[in-house]
Amino acid sequence: MNYVYEMPEDMLKDCAQKGTVERFEYDTFDYEEDKRALHKGAWVYLPYGYDKSKRYNVLYLLHGGGVTEDWWFKTFPDTVTILDNMIAQNICEPCIIVTPTYYCKDDRDNNADYITEHFRFELRNDLIPAVESHYSTFASDDTSEKNLVATRDHRAFAGLSLGSMTTYRAAFYNNFDLFAWYGPFSGCGGPFGNHDNEVERICKTLKEGEEKGLALKFMFCCNGDKDIAFEEHKDIMEKTLKVCPQIKPGENYDFYIIPGGVHDMKAWQLHLYHALQIFFEE
Repeated sequence: MNYVYEMPEDMLKDCAQKGTVERFEYDTFDYEEDKRALHKGAWVYLPYGYDKSKRYNVLYLLHGGGVTEDWWFKTFPDTVTILDNMIAQNICEPCIIVTPTYYCKDDRDNNADYITEHFRFELRNDLIPAVESHYSTFASDDTSEKNLVATRDHRAFAGLSLGSMTTYRAAFYNNFDLFAWYGPFSGCGGPFGNHDNEVERICKTLKEGEEKGLALKFMFCCNGDKDIAFEEHKDIMEKTLKVCPQIKPGENYDFYIIPGGVHDMKAWQLHLYHALQIFFEE
């Protein structure tokens, strides 16, 4: 793929073929010892011409710290315009995009390490089955765990900043059997993370996945080189490349770097723009 470092102007123009963004609500739990019941919501992008007789790939897309599931589509509605134009111009295949939140409105939500790991339970047990039984996905007829594993090639996970950490921790390390495509946008272990520990976890996840016949389709890491998360993310992935034979640059891995890019939505929309040209491609 030929990378660009500014969003093409025609991606931001009004598109006649508009997708829709609708609210999706579901029941879950906080997954603590008392297992408190929760009712949560996400936003779901359905591409123009969404047809219930067809099957769609699904991208689960997370926001960053301190904001909500509104971030991608409501706070920044031009994200929807970019998606509409990409699909209309056949830059990417039509897909369903779900923007949930890892927050549960609890004091524990202030602990980044906690929430990025803990979201794995809600993701696996509640969010994915609820979304993919409601919409026309490759798992919609059967959202049993066995079939969710069988359809992992049709499922991607990406997120920005704290959502990038969650991409590694909730989706990659703990639910690798459910996702084949990953987009960590800005960071891995956080500013105080243990880099060697992250490298070890990445290698362990891929080695165990390979032993179970579960391949990584693609990990598309992204950062601006002036982003506050760039150095730690770059260091972790460079160390991983030296010791992890399952990661093959150009085949199932790349690290997209925006010259001068910082920790902002302009960069993250560019990350999404490129990721959707990679995800779900054979």
